[in-house]
Amino acid sequence: MSEVAGRMSIQVGAHYLEKEQGGRGVLLGGVPGVAPARVAILGGGVAGINAAQMAVGMRADVTVYDINNARLAELDMFFGSQIKTVYASRLAIAAAVRDAHLLIGAVLVPGAAAPKLVTRDMIKTMKRGSVLVDIAIDQGGCFETSHATTHDDPVFEVDGVIHYCVANMPGAVARTSAFALNNATLPFALKLANLGAEKAMSANRHLAAGLNISGGNVRHRAVAEALGLPLKEK
Repeated sequence: MSEVAGRMSIQVGAHYLEKEQGGRGVLLGGVPGVAPARVAILGGGVAGINAAQMAVGMRADVTVYDINNARLAELDMFFGSQIKTVYASRLAIAAAVRDAHLLIGAVLVPGAAAPKLVTRDMIKTMKRGSVLVDIAIDQGGCFETSHATTHDDPVFEVDGVIHYCVANMPGAVARTSAFALNNATLPFALKLANLGAEKAMSANRHLAAGLNISGGNVRHRAVAEALGLPLKEK
């Protein structure tokens, strides 16, 4: 559901930038004569690219940060001049946090806790009324100040910065999410039903890569490292 969460992050971020919501009072896309909001997206994976697509569509000033140069090159080719790409050094992240009106945390590590990329000291440098959205909150979040919130009470404020850290963000658009999840998982479910688990995973490396536990053993390296348990290779 990273696609849904990525797109939603821009939608909710734009909403909470409104003055009535406690935000800075900035229109994401600006208007003629007034610059658009600066959107910084940490992570160029599935969630990040979907956030970038949404932000570009709303005519924001978009920069994507990642540590994978090959991924940054792909994004540069895909978006052309519509976005900027920057290698995510600690110095670059600090500058991004300081200057952004909307900061998106989209660093997701499959099976593992998200790295804490943004410290509270960095957040203190942001302008009051800026907004951050932590897509990685389901895996602990990638901002030091993040803690999980709910759809009923979605935001909190730290040092004048609005934090949107809703766990299960796609639940807000349940119909879209249900169809998207069905489209993504149905082919794998059919393979499992038709071949059985072992044969299906032997025949499909993508399905095998998603195996976490079998036979009482942890089979996924990131899960084993996150839980401090021994790994037994498949």
